[in-house]
Amino acid sequence: MSDDPLPRLALSAGEPAGIGPDIIALAAAQSMPARVVCIADPEVISARAATLGIGLDIVTYSTLSPIPRHRAGTLAVWPISAAVKVVPGALDTRNAAYVLECLDTAVAATRRGEFDVIVTGPVHKGIINDAGFAFTGHTEYLAQTFESRPVPVMMLVSGDLRVALATTHMALRQVPDSLTTAHLVHAIGVVAAALKVHFGIRHPRIGVCGLNPHAGENGHFGFEDRDIITPAIAAARTPEVTVLGPLPADTAFTAKNRASIDAYLTMYHDQGLPVIKALDFGEIVNITLGLPLLRTSVDHGTALELAGSGRASANSLVAAMTAAIQLVHNSQPSA
Repeated sequence: MSDDPLPRLALSAGEPAGIGPDIIALAAAQSMPARVVCIADPEVISARAATLGIGLDIVTYSTLSPIPRHRAGTLAVWPISAAVKVVPGALDTRNAAYVLECLDTAVAATRRGEFDVIVTGPVHKGIINDAGFAFTGHTEYLAQTFESRPVPVMMLVSGDLRVALATTHMALRQVPDSLTTAHLVHAIGVVAAALKVHFGIRHPRIGVCGLNPHAGENGHFGFEDRDIITPAIAAARTPEVTVLGPLPADTAFTAKNRASIDAYLTMYHDQGLPVIKALDFGEIVNITLGLPLLRTSVDHGTALELAGSGRASANSLVAAMTAAIQLVHNSQPSA
């Protein structure tokens, strides 16, 4: 961390044929109390801004120069060339390596201390896999990059609602076999630490959802809640951290429960995310917890059908960048 109080953001552009370039151009038009560098093909960003009628001054970033303070209408770009011409809405496997190179460059520079936090644009998992790269998501990719075991924790945040996932991108039939008491204790601990360090909650309350209907009905609807989740909750409780559950997922997110819970840990992707996305889709921030760096992201995909149309919203990207700035400030030692 430098002495400069302005957080340094590395922004990886994501899939170039999707709305990543659109929302980057839109976000760059806004003021931002940070030093921002977008890692992308500057011609792709410039062309998309022109298509949308956005006046954007692109400045080539050099690692030999200080990271410039972001100014509305100007974007510093760390130039990486796409392999082939980008057509909005048209995926091309030949650009998959470019997408990963942008991400890898952001990660490497942040690990070297050049940036404080990474903000990632949306990627298309299918086209990356079609190109021959094993990729199930940013969270898993970063875990592999850092050789992180167990896998870091994905948390989506909207206001005071925070939803973390015990498992991420996997087939539903694989979820029960992936849950262990040790893994859940780790995940609860990661969430608790994040609430303290990044959100300033000194005595967090974490609600842990059950896996089965009615949290298993004491083994009548499956043994996982009784034999795996309940022992993890007991082991994760401390005098500073209240852990509740296992909570029946169908009532866990009532307004009354949300008012008294600082974060939820859900057992699988589509147990927790539909709730938060139904309440506030487009304004949610995806945060990766449990890595030696900070990473935030948008809450949506590449939306190929919207690329270059002028109908894409940058709200989630702006929220992700704003959250990144706040996370950096919260993580700094008090003077």
